[in-house]
Amino acid sequence: MSIPWMDITIGWRDILDIFLVTLLLYRITIMVQGTRAVLALYGLFLIIVFYLVTRPLGLNTITWILEYFFGSIVLIVIIVFQRDIRLALTYMGARQRFGLFARKKDYSSLLAPVIAAAVYMAQRRIGALIVIERSMPLGDMVQGGVELDARVSKELLISIFWVGGPLHDGAVVLRNGKLGEAGCILPLTTLMEGKQDYGTRHRAALGITEETDAIALVVSEERGAISLAIRGKLSTNLDGQRLKKVLLSLLEKSA
Repeated sequence: MSIPWMDITIGWRDILDIFLVTLLLYRITIMVQGTRAVLALYGLFLIIVFYLVTRPLGLNTITWILEYFFGSIVLIVIIVFQRDIRLALTYMGARQRFGLFARKKDYSSLLAPVIAAAVYMAQRRIGALIVIERSMPLGDMVQGGVELDARVSKELLISIFWVGGPLHDGAVVLRNGKLGEAGCILPLTTLMEGKQDYGTRHRAALGITEETDAIALVVSEERGAISLAIRGKLSTNLDGQRLKKVLLSLLEKSA
């Protein structure tokens, strides 16, 4: 295909190339949306605009510095976005491994006891932290814990987090529709800006969701409130209906 007035010839390879680049940029935009990477991309964009403005003005020193900066742009991008790149590659690998042949799951039967237990514990101000593993395995992120491999039930979850129990201070990990481990220690978030009032459970929920695609449900024993952490962000003061709607939406989207 050719464009006569522009003296350009476009072949099927060019069309495929444009399509793949567009798809890549679209996926990157979706992945970084709502994350700190957006601010870093915005900063890089401002530097590019600054370079395009200063070069025609003949500001040789600034131009020379920026040209050397852009000469190392690949290394700079890797350093600045190392966490986001690692998460993206892990997510792609997990989806490729588990997503292609996965069957559609009925999450309502799994979530019913989880939500019922969360509401029960919130009403009685029993602290709890429940992590739902999705496509990324949590094996290297979770420390300690007791392996259970048990059927998820409201009564079992309540008994685990009952005050004075040997496992109530740790987190419960739900994996493949079962209760995998209890009493687990999770990494705490290191991004504490605006989060100084969060307790250990909330910081652990944010920490595990910053590094993986897991979902973390927190019941606060101080306020009796239910919160949900996803991608390092916390939604607070959820009731049973709202919690069910959000969890079903997240889990069915990842299926």
